[in-house]
Amino acid sequence: MNLAACFTVNGRGRRNRTLGTRIWSPLLYQLSYTPTTKSLYHIPLVLSRGIVRKFFVRRKKFLLCKMYLQKAAKSDIINVYYLSGGDRLVFRYLKKYWLFAVLASAFMVLEVYVDLYQPRLMAEIVDNGILGLGNGGTPDLGIVKHTGLMMILIVLAGGVCGILSGVCTNVCSQNFGNDIRKDAFSRIMHFSFSQTDDFSVGSLITRTTGDVTQVQNMVSQMIRGCVRCGMFFVAGSIALVSLAADFGIVIGVALPLILAEIIFVVRRTTPLFSQLQHRLDRMNTVIQENVAGARVVKAFVQEEREAKRFGQSNGDLVDTQFRVLILMSYMRPIMNIVLNLATVAIIRIGALRVQDGGIQPGTVMAAVTYLSQILNGMMMLAMIFQTVTRGLTSAKRLREVLDAEPPIRDGSAAPEAHTGTVEFRDVSFRYPEQSADTLRHITLSVGAGETLAVIGETGCGKSSLVNLIPRFYDVTEGAVLVDGTDVRDFPLDDLRSRISFVLQKSELFSTTIRENILLGNSDASEEAIRTAAKAAQADDFIMQQHDGYDTRVTESGMSLSGGQRQRIAISRALVKPAEILILDDSTSALDFKTEAALQSALRTEYAHMTKIIIAQRISSVQHADRIAVLDNGAVAACGTHEELLQTCEVYREIYRSQLKKGAEQNG
Repeated sequence: MNLAACFTVNGRGRRNRTLGTRIWSPLLYQLSYTPTTKSLYHIPLVLSRGIVRKFFVRRKKFLLCKMYLQKAAKSDIINVYYLSGGDRLVFRYLKKYWLFAVLASAFMVLEVYVDLYQPRLMAEIVDNGILGLGNGGTPDLGIVKHTGLMMILIVLAGGVCGILSGVCTNVCSQNFGNDIRKDAFSRIMHFSFSQTDDFSVGSLITRTTGDVTQVQNMVSQMIRGCVRCGMFFVAGSIALVSLAADFGIVIGVALPLILAEIIFVVRRTTPLFSQLQHRLDRMNTVIQENVAGARVVKAFVQEEREAKRFGQSNGDLVDTQFRVLILMSYMRPIMNIVLNLATVAIIRIGALRVQDGGIQPGTVMAAVTYLSQILNGMMMLAMIFQTVTRGLTSAKRLREVLDAEPPIRDGSAAPEAHTGTVEFRDVSFRYPEQSADTLRHITLSVGAGETLAVIGETGCGKSSLVNLIPRFYDVTEGAVLVDGTDVRDFPLDDLRSRISFVLQKSELFSTTIRENILLGNSDASEEAIRTAAKAAQADDFIMQQHDGYDTRVTESGMSLSGGQRQRIAISRALVKPAEILILDDSTSALDFKTEAALQSALRTEYAHMTKIIIAQRISSVQHADRIAVLDNGAVAACGTHEELLQTCEVYREIYRSQLKKGAEQNG
């Protein structure tokens, strides 16, 4: 029996041509198998010699396989951990701009070559131009002028190479960051609600801004800094030793000390960078919550409490940052000590060799310059390690976003029918991480052009029910059908183009009222916009604004009242050429007169649309064709207003409570 056929994995995979089966590459998956007639001890053994072994050979750098043969007999599970770092993310996006990276490195090599050539020219000026050692002790100003002019020209050439290297590096790193940022934002836009909650808004903002910047800096440092440091280390060491072999002893002693310090600091700071980013996430979340909920904070006089909460998150961030900086602060003083001691050693050795006549004084000056370049290059390398370490941490966090597969995916069906029918077939639904069903065995159907109202007490599952239609969530059991087709079989764009949805919270964007309405249909004419706004009872107050439909809305529509925001949101839904309209308690801020006018317009001007209306007030739903009463996640009854008053106790209780409340308000 083919063991590969026994595997079941959910997710997106990559075809392994050698094995003819799928090898999966998210961060962590459990591959479960079905026991066969073979011994349970033989199954993982065969697997380890077959699939896992071949996979390990092909990608041995990224796989850590833990196979517990004894435990497999009990759990029938083999754990395979796929270790993937941020480096693969970097190379995936960087290869598009490889030419700029190569050019930047080439220009940097030329710039470093110029820097390394300067000490030899300086030695020539000192030995022959000033001291005249090659001319019987007579100084030669001609050598000084000629060599000095050559130094100036070479420095200018090196400066041009440095500029070109910087330009190519910036083109590469900025476009690299731009691509990652756009892909991360696009992936976030396709996240399910549960995925957004798992990451948190503050974390997603940090990842698409701060983490992208860190990765950009890493790429820039890798292209320029690593080449520069490598050249200084390799070519500088060769040039130094070529002056006098004794100078190699100084390099041999100094470099291990510096490398030991770099390794010590990098090992200590690496785990702190991940902690630093998480605490930055937390601080940004607190800021985002307080900016969005500023009115609530002020209304309840909680500024001091929120200031303390922010102070705690900011304090945690500062503490972590302080620990990193303390470790990094060790590097420069120690490197300076090593550099100065090495310089003293070079001068001492050089002085002895000059006395012996083995070398000239200018050579000692050149040796000191080379040593300074080498050790400063190593110091720069330490800074690069810090940037790279933090950049790889950020790259892993970005990869978590980019590799997160939305659980709700496109179907392959292409239904041609556009009737506007909706059907719930024995639907049950449970939110992720919850143990109890929110909806239980819901069976409802809504015909084309029919108006179905859904009413019930708070928390009974009304919004959860309608969220299943556009697939904001998928059903746990049963099926939801639109136009006779299971919504899971629709391409998401096709499904959602058939539905206009007005959410409980009216989300407006910081642009004009016209552009907010045009989000429903970017091709809508001025007449269509005005028609939708009039039906939503929004045209009058819009025209009273200073710039009418071109009036700009502040962030989240805070310059408008709750009822005005709701009416603009309804206008946006009505201008969309959809066959199904869902109003999720979206008239709660409207007065009775305005709501009645809206309901009348929907019945007359949008009679062709199938309408599902969620409301708390009986007056909002009593004219619907049918009313579904939800109670504890199940349909208690469904019928007209008059029928439910006769047959449904839950509906009668709601009616009596609202009737009593209305009488008290009028009395």
